[in-house]
Amino acid sequence: QVQLVESGGGVVQPGGSLKLSCTASGSMFSDYAMGWYRQGPGKARELVASISRNGARAIADSGQGRFTISRDNAKKTVYLQMNNLKPEDTAVYYCKATTTLPTSVYWGPGTQVTVSA
Repeated sequence: QVQLVESGGGVVQPGGSLKLSCTASGSMFSDYAMGWYRQGPGKARELVASISRNGARAIADSGQGRFTISRDNAKKTVYLQMNNLKPEDTAVYYCKATTTLPTSVYWGPGTQVTVSA
């Protein structure tokens, strides 16, 4: 069982920045593939960014040039740096861990990000 806890959400003005953190339990964090998803009001949950256990990164088109994902295996934490935030980035942001052997998926409870003037 893996527990995930997100932090770092809040209210920010357009053009501002936030850094989200997701800390995982368990001793095998370096083997987890990690991802950030978001769900805006009335919208489906969508992938924002992902990072493999080998460090390969992918950013969704909506975050290209603005968002960066990184991980610190020693701290069992994955980060999402979000710059130049826009009102359409307003959403609940969720952290996801995918484990192998066995393959399982875990979600955090989410953290609210609100971009508003």
